[in-house]
Amino acid sequence: MNYLAHAYLSFRQPEILVGNMISDYVKGKQKFNYAPGIQQGIELHRLIDSFTDDHAATKEAKEIFRPHYRLYAGAFVDVVYDHFLATDPFIFSSDTLEAFAAGTYTMLEPYTAVFPERFARMFPYMQTQNWLYNYSNKWGIENSLHGVVRRATYLTESATAYALFEEHYTTLLQCYQAFFPEMVAVVKKWIDEKQVWNT
Repeated sequence: MNYLAHAYLSFRQPEILVGNMISDYVKGKQKFNYAPGIQQGIELHRLIDSFTDDHAATKEAKEIFRPHYRLYAGAFVDVVYDHFLATDPFIFSSDTLEAFAAGTYTMLEPYTAVFPERFARMFPYMQTQNWLYNYSNKWGIENSLHGVVRRATYLTESATAYALFEEHYTTLLQCYQAFFPEMVAVVKKWIDEKQVWNT
């Protein structure tokens, strides 16, 4: 899953949110440099990634991108899943997505001093360009797919990925619909077991 999903699956728990958002930039034992709640968010992020990668629907979705992008297929599926979450009528309307995005940035701001350097450099762009909201727009997904290529060592173009996204839109949506409710249930069970709900 990509940034919107990790934010949503933090269920408005501030330190869980921070850990969930920065986890990709925290390697190995660096996790223990953070407060316990942020460590739990990092742990949750890794659970989400593992469940996502292992799910049959995700494996089906990856096959759409794999012939062209091989090991990066999963990164493109992560972006696509965020689009379907952003446009999921059972979770967000345009107004509630906009409010959720703004609330997420506000919740993250008090923790900027503990952000890893790479996330700290990226966060102002995420906020000012409103990445979380723009996953709802196809042009936002086009930009995000290009971002995958920009960060990758061996990729040179994202136009094919965007064409595959449009060509297989219905199939990819069905993969998201088969996967995401199960993901939500797994995360809520994890949060209940960890007793980290803030009221």
